[in-house]
Amino acid sequence: MLTGLLYAMPGEIKSLLPEGAEPEQVEAGAPFYRIREDVVACCGGVGKVNAAMSTQLFIDLYHPARIVNVGVAGCFEDVPIGTLVLADRFMQHDVDTSGIGDPVGLVSTVNRMDFPTAEPERARAAMDKTGYPYRVGSVATGEWFATECDRARWIAETFHPLLIEMEGGAAAQVCYRNGVPFMALKSVSDCVLAHHDFYFNFPEAMKDLNRVAMAFLDALDG
Repeated sequence: MLTGLLYAMPGEIKSLLPEGAEPEQVEAGAPFYRIREDVVACCGGVGKVNAAMSTQLFIDLYHPARIVNVGVAGCFEDVPIGTLVLADRFMQHDVDTSGIGDPVGLVSTVNRMDFPTAEPERARAAMDKTGYPYRVGSVATGEWFATECDRARWIAETFHPLLIEMEGGAAAQVCYRNGVPFMALKSVSDCVLAHHDFYFNFPEAMKDLNRVAMAFLDALDG
């Protein structure tokens, strides 16, 4: 059973790779790395278009049994940086066809407001088995790097997500249309509506997150 791990940036996958590792293949600029026999990882790029393209490439090239989106995200609650979050659904805050009477966030192609993640009870049991503390919550996706401002407050009040990022909702939509189970594991990089004076160590955060992600996969299939 092959699992596809979907990342945005090369720095997010670095801790999973040996020094000097080369991709197994590169398609349309998206590199795919063989982590082990049953795990392939892709750095698809930042943003919804890149995420959608790399997800479809993943499905067409590797026919994975599931795709798991792994990465960092901003949080709408004031939680400790590095808090782990198992996503339970994704919404797209930048989809707006309200001018023709649709609710904000409706993805008209599939007529959905949100995209639930797959096998939530099994995913939670797997995270419990890893022994790492985590939260469960929803994620808002859009082509915007979230900062504290009126738009961020509007997203919080409209969609009530726990997290906000730039890729997961697009990947979830592509998986939904292809009938491929989709899960996501995130690490909180910042609290959007709170002020913090801290240094976010991105390499260490991703090293920790990838350790959890691999333990999560082992628990899912164990």
